[in-house]
Amino acid sequence: MPLAHRVLPPAPITTYEHYLKARGGRGWEAARELTPEALIERVAESGLRGRGGAGFPTGVKWATVAANHSDAAPTSVVVNGAEGEPSTLKDRMLLRTNPFEVLEGALIAARAVRATQIIVAVKASFTIELAIVQHAVAELDQAGWFDGIDVRIYQGPSAYLLGEETALLEAIDGRQPFPRLAPPFRRGVFEVVEDESDLDSGSGLSAHVEMADANHDSLAPPALVDNVETLANIPRIIWRGAEWFRDLGTTDSPGTVICTFIGAVQTPGVGEVAMGTTLREAIDLVAGGPLQDRAIVAVLPGVSNAVITASQLDTPLTYEAVSAIGSGLGSASFAVYDDQTDLAAVAAGASRFLFVESCGQCTPCKTDGRTISETLDAVIANEATAADVEHLRARLDTVAAGARCNLARQQETVTRSLLDAFPHAVEVHIDRSAPAVPRQLIAELIDINDDGVVQLDESFPDRQPDWTSDRIDSGRTPVERFTDHRSESTGR
Repeated sequence: MPLAHRVLPPAPITTYEHYLKARGGRGWEAARELTPEALIERVAESGLRGRGGAGFPTGVKWATVAANHSDAAPTSVVVNGAEGEPSTLKDRMLLRTNPFEVLEGALIAARAVRATQIIVAVKASFTIELAIVQHAVAELDQAGWFDGIDVRIYQGPSAYLLGEETALLEAIDGRQPFPRLAPPFRRGVFEVVEDESDLDSGSGLSAHVEMADANHDSLAPPALVDNVETLANIPRIIWRGAEWFRDLGTTDSPGTVICTFIGAVQTPGVGEVAMGTTLREAIDLVAGGPLQDRAIVAVLPGVSNAVITASQLDTPLTYEAVSAIGSGLGSASFAVYDDQTDLAAVAAGASRFLFVESCGQCTPCKTDGRTISETLDAVIANEATAADVEHLRARLDTVAAGARCNLARQQETVTRSLLDAFPHAVEVHIDRSAPAVPRQLIAELIDINDDGVVQLDESFPDRQPDWTSDRIDSGRTPVERFTDHRSESTGR
């Protein structure tokens, strides 16, 4: 089966005129003839699932946001383009090549949930995508598409947690990207509090709100947060219908998925395949297969799900099939490792990434994460014992206790899966039969150039657990550091 081009075009669509010639705008035209309820029903019938990681049914999400509409404050649609999952580039590739379709999808979503504001959220470091999206917004605005809709572009910090939807809402509202407990359909972009001074006091937890009031007359407006790829699918679903969308994929995972492959492959890159394509086939289609005369040993889906082993490469890329082997599809971002890779070094790299990027709101996430990361560093330096590894495993049992977001669970899942699948990788460092090795760099994927050269964030090893790049670790969590800063600035 060849690569698909439903949402990822073979060549960039750079102007509004070009977009119209590529049959753009038909989804928005059809949407204006449908009621909000009918739009939500069509999306639900399509079976589209969110492409940001969790695979939650998009129609259910839209219906939930619509049901929590507040007459006192406007609903917002947030385009989540803050991707930072190691190994993924698909959302940025979409924004580079097809920004108009993403914006059209956001506009249709706004009509469906009766939103009056669209916020396109990306990291400030995504300079290429920012320029392209700004140009696309200006052209659509000039063409009259945004009548009655306020469209703005938010430029966020580099933190990994910015991609977590509640942390993203916190950041858009002017605070740090610390995940909150209240879901977006109960507390949206703009936090409503009794006393604005509460935002500068207390424990430093995000928004100082644990859960929104169940009263539907609450002033708290909901937000619909959807991933870039999710929204890019919307126009054609509305225009061509749910059955057309289901022509590809499986019953439970219809449509296509955009995959990113880096690591031990012939041509690292990004490509769109039909759901149900096996992982092995996708590696061949998108990345030209494994390196010559090398055998794939492991595939790591970012740092969100359990490692996939060589015996599982024929698993279909669907939410249900990948879940059945104990992993997850996530954002379809895959780092491929062959028989030349030290998997203990991979575990150390993944663990340190998650430990550093933890915000510290949940104490076990940061403290147990530190123990796990530092123990794995000792393992690959040939300085750990079997007892140290057992202590590490005990910390994997507690790291996610009371966690308000998924990061701690990722630390548990990814690290445990690597240790369980490749125990020999650790044993050879415990008995010193293998040489000490450096930690594998697991960091944000900056870009893949036209020659297939992968650029990772080489500055990440200098990033401290307090989210600074200071020479010495302060020993404080990000939450503690920003709380201290707030207290100093307010004289408290």
